[in-house]
Amino acid sequence: MAEAGGRFIAVIGGAEAPGDLYDLAREVGREIARGGHTLVCGGLSGVMEAAARGAKEEGGLTIGILPTARRADANPYIDVAIATDMGQARNAIIANTCDALIAVGGSFGTLSEIAFGLKLGKRVVSLRSWDLDPDIVVVSDAAEALLKAVT
Repeated sequence: MAEAGGRFIAVIGGAEAPGDLYDLAREVGREIARGGHTLVCGGLSGVMEAAARGAKEEGGLTIGILPTARRADANPYIDVAIATDMGQARNAIIANTCDALIAVGGSFGTLSEIAFGLKLGKRVVSLRSWDLDPDIVVVSDAAEALLKAVT
């Protein structure tokens, strides 16, 4: 298993990710691992699975902070599954655990994570996601997302 290194970067987004969004999130995960960082996500399907898969393909470490009570609910690309049994309230834990957040697509659950991140003073990067505050950094690709997350 990979060791924790660099920064903890959260990838947030929906539990459903149509083909191109899945591919985009997977590339974000790859970029995070290539940069020597640890990926944090919600640990389930969609964007979370895609990002974790990309990170694992590059030998990265993945942490899933699950909304459920069972670690076994994590997608197969999660190294460390944290079962919270907190539902969407676990979004606050994701935002607090990471050093920066990269939103890929998503809906209102993603918006809550963005809000927590902004409230905590974390860097929030949007890749085909929400752009409703001047503190959200909007980017156009995975490499730029990581660059803006860590600078």
